[in-house]
Amino acid sequence: MDLNLSAEETKFRDELAAWLKANVPSDWETHRLHDTMHDRFDFLRKWQKRVFEGGWAGVAWPKEYGGRGAGLMEQVIFTEEMAKASAPPLANVLGLALIGPTIVAYGTGAQKKRYLANILSGDEIWCQGFSEPNAGSDLAGLRTEARLEGDHYIVNGQKVWNSYGWAADWCALVTRSDPASQKHKGLSYLLVDMKSPGIEVRPLRQLTGESEFTEIFFRDVKVPAENVLGTAGDGWNVALGTLAHERATLGVSAQIAIRRQIDRLIELSHEVEANGTVAAQDPLTRQKLAQSYIENEVLRLNQMRAVSKIIQTGAPGPEGSILKLAWSESNQRFQIVAQEMLGAYAQLTGGDFAIDAGAFSYAYLRTRGNTIEAGTSEIQRNIIGQHVLGLPKSY
Repeated sequence: MDLNLSAEETKFRDELAAWLKANVPSDWETHRLHDTMHDRFDFLRKWQKRVFEGGWAGVAWPKEYGGRGAGLMEQVIFTEEMAKASAPPLANVLGLALIGPTIVAYGTGAQKKRYLANILSGDEIWCQGFSEPNAGSDLAGLRTEARLEGDHYIVNGQKVWNSYGWAADWCALVTRSDPASQKHKGLSYLLVDMKSPGIEVRPLRQLTGESEFTEIFFRDVKVPAENVLGTAGDGWNVALGTLAHERATLGVSAQIAIRRQIDRLIELSHEVEANGTVAAQDPLTRQKLAQSYIENEVLRLNQMRAVSKIIQTGAPGPEGSILKLAWSESNQRFQIVAQEMLGAYAQLTGGDFAIDAGAFSYAYLRTRGNTIEAGTSEIQRNIIGQHVLGLPKSY
């Protein structure tokens, strides 16, 4: 693992930093703190369009599909520079980080031409149809049916915990196309137009008060057979590709987001009191802040190690589960530290006395889902034990 940037990577970083300085919206913080979820998403979608038109979306994607054709290290640099510039995130999170790379790996030429540029521009938003009420962590137990009739599939079933289901134009849907199959066999990965007749999206209200997640119902939904990604019946392996990106590459943005909140909490430690003194002078508070910082730095270095391996092998491996486990659990521990240091004010979601317009209240509540989404901590430990450490399979 080499942490030094090459001359070409340094040039890329400096050019990007200059573009961000000239283009990052000055009113993003206002939108972030005060907009509704839908208004904030509209703002982010316009921002992604600007990034795409500037030539910065899909840094590591092929040029022929709208990307920049650079390497994975440049993609990491892009994420880091976005954070340094306090730039808004891009709206099409799942399309950019998970589904787009899966289409690049498994899609036909026609599929790549049809979908990839629209993912990068934000013209088409994607959601992920994996988990079901009885097949969440046990994804291979899914029962949503895709029955082949001539040149199309008829889909019936239900998916749950779908991020961006309320905004999505398309869904990456894993289905059981062979009703007689069991577990990992007989699955097909379909690209489904969310405007198709027979699709119903229902919001799921969360602890934060928002409905970031949805459940999606499919009733006799027609999907063209040409929308199978990969090979019909081999959907499990295609889905594993998506999950590997979810657990590995998303860790970069997670680590940076956590670091920004750690830095902010350190600033606040010079303003609030703890145990009768300024929090920054309290030994126990200092120890907890230092521990949070150290855990985040360990996460950053492990992320760089994972990126180095992807550069060498061309694909993320099971080590991504280490990163997913690390960022989700360390973030929960950090948010507890924030609540302890900031006290009752950190529980306020708005008003004159809320800290940072309720940002820490929101973060603490939202972090409860970190160890569930993208695979529970229990599942991650099983993957690490079996595929990284070589331990016997858990039954």
